[in-house]
Formats: sequence, C-alpha cells, structure tokens
Amino acid sequence: MAINNAYLNSVYEDLAARYAEQSEFLEAVHEVLETLVPVVESDPRYEQQNIIGRIVEPERTVIFRVPWVDDNGKVQVNRGYRVQFNSAIGPYKGGLRFRENVNLSIIKFLGFEQIFKNALTTLPMGGGKGGSDFDPKGKSDGEVMRFCQSFMTELCKHIGPDTDVPAGDIGVGGREIGYMFGQYKRLTNSWTGVLTGKGLTYGGSLARTEATGFGLCYFANAQLKANSQSFEGKDVIISGSGNVAIYANQKATQLGGKVIAMSDSNGYIVDENGIDYKVIQVIKEQKQARISTYLDYVPTAKYVPGCSGIWTVKADIALPCATQNEIDEDSAKALVANGVVGVFEGSNMPCTPEAIAVIKGNGLLYSPGKASNAGGVATSGLEMSQNSERLSWTFEEVDSKLQGIMESIYAACADAAKKYGMPGDIQAGANIAGFLKVADAMLAQGVCY
Repeated sequence: MAINNAYLNSVYEDLAARYAEQSEFLEAVHEVLETLVPVVESDPRYEQQNIIGRIVEPERTVIFRVPWVDDNGKVQVNRGYRVQFNSAIGPYKGGLRFRENVNLSIIKFLGFEQIFKNALTTLPMGGGKGGSDFDPKGKSDGEVMRFCQSFMTELCKHIGPDTDVPAGDIGVGGREIGYMFGQYKRLTNSWTGVLTGKGLTYGGSLARTEATGFGLCYFANAQLKANSQSFEGKDVIISGSGNVAIYANQKATQLGGKVIAMSDSNGYIVDENGIDYKVIQVIKEQKQARISTYLDYVPTAKYVPGCSGIWTVKADIALPCATQNEIDEDSAKALVANGVVGVFEGSNMPCTPEAIAVIKGNGLLYSPGKASNAGGVATSGLEMSQNSERLSWTFEEVDSKLQGIMESIYAACADAAKKYGMPGDIQAGANIAGFLKVADAMLAQGVCY
C-alpha cells in the first residue's frame, strides 16, 4: 500500500526493490513510515537531510559462520548475525535470538523496531539486534556452551560496553548469556557490562527476568486508566508461556485481572478459575515440558491443540506474548466479536497490519510492542547503569524505576499522537515519539561522508 507522502513512499519503494525477500523487515518499516507523514511534512529538514533514507539502512551488518562440535564429535556450522542499526542516541542495544527460523529479514525487523523502542525508554541506547539459526532446544549444556563460545569468538570483535551491548531474546536465557559473557571476558581479559541479562552473581540486575512481562502490564494499565478502565475484574488471555507471558500473568493477576488462557507452540490451555503462573514456571522453567502438562496439576483445566485458537477464547484483555504475526485478520475479528476491550503487545510485531486495522477500526485499545514491551530493554539499560557504577539496586528499586519508565512511555506516546492530530492513536504516537528523539540527534550530528 502506497504511503501518502511522496518522499516517504519513494524511500519505501526503493527499500522494497532492494530487499524484496525481506518481508518481515519491510512490514516493520512500512508500519512506521505510514505514521510519520505529519512529522515529515512539519519539518523540511527530515527530507532535506534524508533522515528516513538513512534510518532505514543499518549502520553496519555483520554476518558470520559459527562452527562448533556436537557431542558426537561432528563439526556443525550455523550462521550468526549482528545488525547495528542506529547509534545516534547511544551504543547499539538489542537482544540475541537463537532459533532455527532466524534470518537476516527477522534480525533487521527486530533491529529496526529496537531503534524506536530504545528511544522511548529515554535511556541512552541505540538500536541493534543479532542472533543465529542455532536452536538450543534438545542440545546438551556442553553443546550449547561450545556454540556460544564460538559465536562470541567472532561477535566480540564488534561489541563493547560503549559500542554495542547485546542481551537475550528467544532461545537466549541466563545459561547462554553466561557462556557468552565468560568467553568475552576470556578473550578480552576484561570484566565489563558488555552483555545484559547476566546472572545476579556477576553483574545482573534484579527484576530483569520479570521486566518485560511486568512492564507490559504497567503500560497496559496506564492506557486502560486513561480510558476509564483497569485490569480489575477482567478476564485476560496471554499467548506464549515464556518469561514475558509468565510474568505478564503474575502482574496482571496482581492488578486484579484473571488470566484464563495461555499457550505454547503446540496448543493452549483454558482455566476459568485463573491460571497459576507458578505452575507454568515449573512446567516451562524446571521441567521444560509442553503446556498441556498443566492438566496434570489442574485436572479441571482444558487443553486445545493448535495455538492460534487461543484468540477465540472469550475475554476482556488480550496480551500477545509469543512471536511475530501471531494475530491475523480472522483472529482480530474473533477478539472483536468476543468483546475484548484492548490488545496490548508483549512480543515484537505480533499483529499483522490487517489485524491492527480491525482492532483499531473497531475502537479497541491497542499498543504496539515497541512501546508496551519496552520494559525488558529498559531494565537492561538499568543493568548497564548499575554495572557502570559498580552498584546493585534492590528488586523494589528496579521495579519502581521500571513502572515509572513504562508510564512515561505511555504519556509520551499519547502526547505525540495528540500533537500530530491523532489523539488516542498510541501506535502512531509511539512511532512519532521514538522517531523524533533519534531523528533530532541525527540532525545535530550531521551527515558523515
């Protein structure tokens, strides 16, 4: 679909011709650019200095092979990526994803989103992302360690505490971060805050594990309150059962909601009495089992094969926390038909453009992931601060700062949307508020030849 501005449309069409095979990346770019029309038209400098054309191209893309030896002594080879997208407001910051489907398009889409997400936190962090098509599932600790060490042997040449600070993402948890941090320290003979999501014994931050899920609910609660709503007494459905989903369940429950459905890639469970996040923790974090195992603990619950059907469960609030494009047009229509009041994204780009059109077109509250799931990277930024100061803050201190950041992000999105003639459009407001901070920094720093 053409963008209603000649300059923006020209940039997008050039990008689409150059990267026609990168569908996820192009989807992310189009979603942002179509909301920036009033901003670009309000200040000719953005076009004169081609800020948009510069911001959609990474400053640096690194692709490398990752050889490692499996438990049978066979040499395996995977592909590694690090896309350093924009450093206008700080060192590149963004997670590492280890999953079989990782490719350059997915890494670029995530890195592009990260630019605006990081800007919204108000912390000095640029945008980047990385990962590999290596899947830790089914691998032994020794295999994961050898892969992570090989991955970091190359990655260490391109990162540093004031250059690029990776974190975890799907497939990269405390185990993987620990192996990579140990290898970086070994290779550089230095202890620095080069990775976030570290263990508490070596520079990690309290509340980092809970941060994205908690932050999602803090943001959603702020948006609900601004529209005379709350979590109190609401039924909630949450896709996924990883860290984000588990702690979104905990916080939504603490705020007065009742989580009645959760999922994994195989199917979903429904428990009208409320799903206990502690049981999901045991199933996923201790036993590494499928979510269907929940019925062993709560026999009155129901399990349904196939994860996409979760959006047909009647509820008041939807929190997609699994993966990109999990809510399509039909799923969005099901949510509308069931009377959902709001869809708040806990994962990156979980709603397709068609789904977003249905959600917003029917008057539901909606928040994009770059705003409502920014709690994870915000707390990573707080971890960086603690590492730099050689301090460790309490859980309560970090959680309080996180809540303040998420409520400030909502206010910034709402203010930007109102200022540019789109009151209540938090999607547009998030893109505009994030863009303005980065674009103005780029204007101030000039064009590099």
